[in-house]
Amino acid sequence: MTTTTPPPPALPASMVTPPTTSGRIGLTSLTAIAPAVWGTTYIVTTHLLPEGHPLFAALMRSLPAGVVALLIARRLPRGSWWWKSLVLGTLNMAAFFPLLFLAAQHLPGGVAATLGASQPIVVAFLAVAILHEKLSIWRATWGVIGMLGVALVVLGPRAGLDPIGILAGLGGAASMGTGVVLTKKWGRPAGVSAIGLAGWQLTAAGLVLLIPAMLIDGIPRDIDGPAVAGYMWLGVLGALLTYSLWFSGIRRLPVTATALLGLLSPLVAAVLGAVIADEALTFIQLIGFAVALAAMVAGQLTSPKKKARIHP
Repeated sequence: MTTTTPPPPALPASMVTPPTTSGRIGLTSLTAIAPAVWGTTYIVTTHLLPEGHPLFAALMRSLPAGVVALLIARRLPRGSWWWKSLVLGTLNMAAFFPLLFLAAQHLPGGVAATLGASQPIVVAFLAVAILHEKLSIWRATWGVIGMLGVALVVLGPRAGLDPIGILAGLGGAASMGTGVVLTKKWGRPAGVSAIGLAGWQLTAAGLVLLIPAMLIDGIPRDIDGPAVAGYMWLGVLGALLTYSLWFSGIRRLPVTATALLGLLSPLVAAVLGAVIADEALTFIQLIGFAVALAAMVAGQLTSPKKKARIHP
């Protein structure tokens, strides 16, 4: 009689050993690379990729990178991880990527990226509902402050706001915020690397996007050298590398603090928009970015009240 070996259990978030202070600084810095690179998505989309093909761009960002990750990890999902990978891949990528590209095509780069700043607020409350964590007033407060900083940028007089772009940006933040919390909840099977988990999700996302991308967008006719370079940048660095770092960080860092690192994305996008796309930033918008950066850094720190309880 043939027996089936059950899949290795995933370690829940509560059983993952938290890093030391120095280790956390290093892990946070590595994890922060992901949203920093994601901030380049907007300038790459508007300057290198064929216009009007958000689903195809999302497909090219996810499926090739997912297949490469699977070849590197040499592990396929087992048991419940088939459907979990599908759910996470849809939330983190298959829904998020098209909304991200749609926002990038309807809004200036810096404005589109700042809408992702609503993600820490989504994560903070979903962590209570899904992970049964106590609401961190400290990090939730800094999340609100970060949102206020972002509002100063989004509501700038020359922001060029577009309703479709705004809805797409907020929808993408909500989708990935949910995916982040579920990624924290479900953990990672023992023996599976971060790149393996990224490969499962990217491949699942690519398969979800394949038919809609072909039916709705089709293959762009004007794929030239810059477009190929753009797709490679988004797939290799913007997906394969960054999601491996991101999932590794989510596993060991506080989930709301990790989500606050997403504020790096609008900062990078704004700098690139100013340097490359000549998008003017007003003084008020610059103040908003400074506030968002301060909120991101402060959100990584432990609440003073919690420190007082630990060290009376």
